[in-house]
Amino acid sequence: MLNALRQRLAEPALGRQLHTLAAGAPASAPLSLTLELGRHATPDWLATLPTDAPFWYQARPAQGSFQLGIGHALQLTSAGPNRFAALDNAFAGLAAHWRHNGQALAFCGFAFDEHSQEPLPNALLTIPAILLETRDGRCRVTLSTPADKIVQAPADWQRLLLPAKRQAAFRLRPAADQTLAERAWIARVHAALAAIAAQRLDKIVLTRQRVLEADKPIPAAHLLGGLLEQQPDSLIYAHGNGSAVFLGATPERLVRLKAGHIDADALAGTAWQGSPTLDAPKNRHEQSLVVAAIVAALEKHCAGPLQIGPAAVCAAGQIQHLRTPISGCAATGITLFDLLHAVHPTPAVGGFPTAAALDWLAAHGERRSGWYSGGFGSVRPNGDGEFSVALRSALIEGSRLELQAGAGIVAGSDPAQELAETEAKFGTLLAALAAQHTAPRSHLG
Repeated sequence: MLNALRQRLAEPALGRQLHTLAAGAPASAPLSLTLELGRHATPDWLATLPTDAPFWYQARPAQGSFQLGIGHALQLTSAGPNRFAALDNAFAGLAAHWRHNGQALAFCGFAFDEHSQEPLPNALLTIPAILLETRDGRCRVTLSTPADKIVQAPADWQRLLLPAKRQAAFRLRPAADQTLAERAWIARVHAALAAIAAQRLDKIVLTRQRVLEADKPIPAAHLLGGLLEQQPDSLIYAHGNGSAVFLGATPERLVRLKAGHIDADALAGTAWQGSPTLDAPKNRHEQSLVVAAIVAALEKHCAGPLQIGPAAVCAAGQIQHLRTPISGCAATGITLFDLLHAVHPTPAVGGFPTAAALDWLAAHGERRSGWYSGGFGSVRPNGDGEFSVALRSALIEGSRLELQAGAGIVAGSDPAQELAETEAKFGTLLAALAAQHTAPRSHLG
């Protein structure tokens, strides 16, 4: 399929289409040309995942939706307390002049806190140079470039579509003993419980990291393939910058804006084999805090009352959560970035009350790598888009793999049980890592 696409990139007709899109556009205006590619037997694009070039990946397997962005036509970065407003203003400037003949989009990811920068920018928004999409078996490509680079763009696209380097099979080295790290984490849980007992806050989310080493670089496609099979109802996501890959699988929508309609998930409470059920008081209490906080954040941006659906069980691999859908109509002028600023971080990833929880976490050295418990999503030129909470994540840097997991601490939490919850969440990625799923087949034919 991609061989045929590379041939199309060299045809004069493509240049004429680009010039038509660019007519009268400012030099910096984004141009996005969409071409239909027909159907393909293996449409998840994992075989096309680059090993050196920047890429973005998101998939909802149960919905037959797979997207892979390669390279960047334009990108924006931001950090600090006004990071969402800065992205909003910059994106509005791009969108005002964005020329496209199809469903163009930009990917975006951001960190939990507003200051972290390594190994990914704190907040990053990218229009990919190449966007490969599959929906219900039909494939298409969207080619993007600034208007003043249309002459060189086809050659750049062809270079980005060169076959990815074949990565050798890897083996994980024996894991380091976790005893001391587990004791230190349980001590942090006790400190959090003391703060809750002193009524300084109601909930704190504490995270753990586990580092694994392999004898060779770890292919992101291997881990993503395992997650696609394991969690077809979740969002499978990844971003790579050529030296690091941040990826995971999340069941939690943060917020969606579509045609003025807002949808969000309040997701909290966790159950797994051998744990207390989701009906346990601790889980119900966690869920009530998240629902109340999201409703309070969104109602200020809505034209009418919010609709709160019934809580239901949400499965994510071998783990279950409680999910409550929340929806409403956005007030005039409200943007997706306004909504992100309003709802992030929810008590599901930070704590409650938010400000007190964030202060406590900062004072006690909370560290979260990459975009873990931040957000991952996409936005279209008209402002519609959707973000999910970046959960069940791994950060790959060559042969090093860092897993991250968290647990919500509330009054009555059992430190040993909270440790077991993080182990169950680590198990999601460890199972995907060990999965003997079908190896990605080449899309280059």
